[in-house]
Amino acid sequence: MPVIIGRDAETGDMGIALSRKFLAIGALAPAARAGVGAIATLGHRINAGYRARGLDLLASGRTPKEVIGLLTRDDPLASVRQVGIVAANGDADVYTGTALESSKDGWAGGGFGPNLVVFGHRLRDEHTVIAMAETFQRTRGRLWVRLLAALDAGMDRGGDIREGRQHSAALLVVGEGHGRGRSEGRLIDLRVDDEHRAVDQLHRLLKIHERLFLPPDPADLVPIDTDLARALQAKLAFEGDYDGSITGVYSAATRAALEKFAARANLEEHVRSDARIDPRLLERLEIRPR
Repeated sequence: MPVIIGRDAETGDMGIALSRKFLAIGALAPAARAGVGAIATLGHRINAGYRARGLDLLASGRTPKEVIGLLTRDDPLASVRQVGIVAANGDADVYTGTALESSKDGWAGGGFGPNLVVFGHRLRDEHTVIAMAETFQRTRGRLWVRLLAALDAGMDRGGDIREGRQHSAALLVVGEGHGRGRSEGRLIDLRVDDEHRAVDQLHRLLKIHERLFLPPDPADLVPIDTDLARALQAKLAFEGDYDGSITGVYSAATRAALEKFAARANLEEHVRSDARIDPRLLERLEIRPR
C-alpha cells in the first residue's frame, strides 16, 4: 500500500496514513512535527534516519525538495529508497529511487501537490496512487477522516501486489496547540500490528480515540442550566466525587468534582472552564439533558 501525507489548509494540521505488508511500519516510516512538517519513508530498505534529519532540515528553513536532495545525496542505497514530505506551509515533494522505478516487482512512484503527497511501491499500477489523491481532495471533514478515506480508496484499487495479510497500519496527525495537555502537538498516533485487516482495526481504534481524546464540535456542547447542574451534582455525589449541597449552581466545587470523575474515566481533556459540558461526559455519567 502507498503512504499518504496530507495537510489541512484551514487548520494547518498535518498527518500521515499508511498500511504495509511489513510488521510495525508505524514505528519506522512516518514522523511529523507540529509547525514544521510531515515526512514518511518507504523502499526495499527503509532508512528510518531520514525522518529526524528531514524534520530538522525543514525546521532550519529548507524546502521539501531541498531536504530530499540532502537526504538522498550521500545515501549509497538511495536508488532503493522512497521519501515524501509536506511542509508546514503546504509545500511538498516526493522521491522514488531509480532501482525501484525500474523494478519489475510491481509499480513504484508517487505524486504531490499543495498539501499532499502519495507514493508507494510494489503496487498494481499508478491508479492506486491516483485514487488516493483524488479521494483525499474531495473528502470533507477533519484531516484524519480524509487520510483514512484515501487509505480505503487505495485498498479498493488493489493496493499491494502481494496477497495475504496487511500486517500493519498507522495514522499520525499533529498540529500546533494539540496533544494531551496541549503541549506536544501530537493529536493522533495510532498503530496496528500483525492484523489481517489492519486498516479496519485502525478505523476501530480511531473511533475509541475520538471518543476519549479529541475535542468536541463546539456546536455539540451542552449548556449547564439549573436542572443539568442539579443532575450533575446528584450523580457526582453518588460517585463519591461531590460532597456539597444539591443547589443547581454549577459552582467551582461542582466543576472540581467533575474534573475528578473525568480523570478516572480518561476524559480529563473534556472538562471545560465555562458553563458548558461535552456530551461524552454526560454519556459517561449516564445523564440525559432535557
